[in-house]
Amino acid sequence: MTNDVKRIALSASLLLASACAQQPPATAPGDVAYVTSQGGGVTVLDTRTLAPLAQIAVGPGPRGLAITPDGRWLLTANQRTADVSVVDTAARKEVRRIPVGKNVEFMRVSPDGKLALVTYEPASTGKPGKETKESEESAIPAEVAVIDLGKWAVVGRMKAAPETEGIEFSPDHKFAVVANEGDDTIAVYDLATLRKVRTIDVSRYGSRPRGVKLSPDGQHYVVTLENSNNFLLLDAGFNVLKSVPTAKGPYGVAFGRDGRQIWIAAARSSRLEVFDAQSLARLASIPVGKRCWHFTFTPDAQKVLLACGRSNALEVIDPNTYKVVDILQGYKLPWGIVTYPKSPGSLDAPPRAAR
Repeated sequence: MTNDVKRIALSASLLLASACAQQPPATAPGDVAYVTSQGGGVTVLDTRTLAPLAQIAVGPGPRGLAITPDGRWLLTANQRTADVSVVDTAARKEVRRIPVGKNVEFMRVSPDGKLALVTYEPASTGKPGKETKESEESAIPAEVAVIDLGKWAVVGRMKAAPETEGIEFSPDHKFAVVANEGDDTIAVYDLATLRKVRTIDVSRYGSRPRGVKLSPDGQHYVVTLENSNNFLLLDAGFNVLKSVPTAKGPYGVAFGRDGRQIWIAAARSSRLEVFDAQSLARLASIPVGKRCWHFTFTPDAQKVLLACGRSNALEVIDPNTYKVVDILQGYKLPWGIVTYPKSPGSLDAPPRAAR
């Protein structure tokens, strides 16, 4: 090769490298919902048209899922392989797996996007759709794995009670609040030290706490008690203010975007219930499908999407009329659903400033 040819080739390489460097990073797709199906992978759904956009292969048996605040990465908790899949949302492709532990289930990403918290239950059978007590007699505690999203690795584990379930964050983002089904407690962990700093016993009010959600104003928590068919309203200091009866088997819980309503999936009675967040009066009890655990509002707040596992469908609810307006078929044991931009839902919440 002559010197002139070498110079031309080098110049071309530099120009190509410069062009690549100037290209903006891949951006996260918007107005989408991500649905995990225990019998499949992740379905990407257009939240405006409700049309499926893509199917993403992840680890087998995905259940819990979470998305980073910038929408760039989606994580799924894969029950059959005891790990977490990391999905590039722009490419719609799994890019790595993170080993966690047996029967991974519930997942949240911290408000600052630095950590993912994942519950896993060594004593649980992990069978899809099993809604009875599985292993409360077992002495083996569940744990909450802490994944560093900069390192893509588990950097700590918080010891919990048998059958740990829902996760929420405190208003200042410094603490994680975890519902423990197996011993009827709510545990509070310091995220700086990963140590438990408080335990709240709710057994006098009912049994089997599963869902936990902070109000948009940061003043209250709602905790669903599955076996006693009620939910608790707590203040920011975890003092129980009131117990409210629900239909059977309340699990997934979320506040509406303005905080004026509380939505609860009462799975055992096939109902999605709506309560006034101030008076706690029941506003609606919507008949839905079977084993509907988790739901989300769409980013425009015009629809509620509900994953009904044993109906193998997503149900679409009008939040203004409290009526099912569509049923989307073709899913196999759908478990959870989140959106980007982030919307209020049983598995996620829009970003809020630390208080």
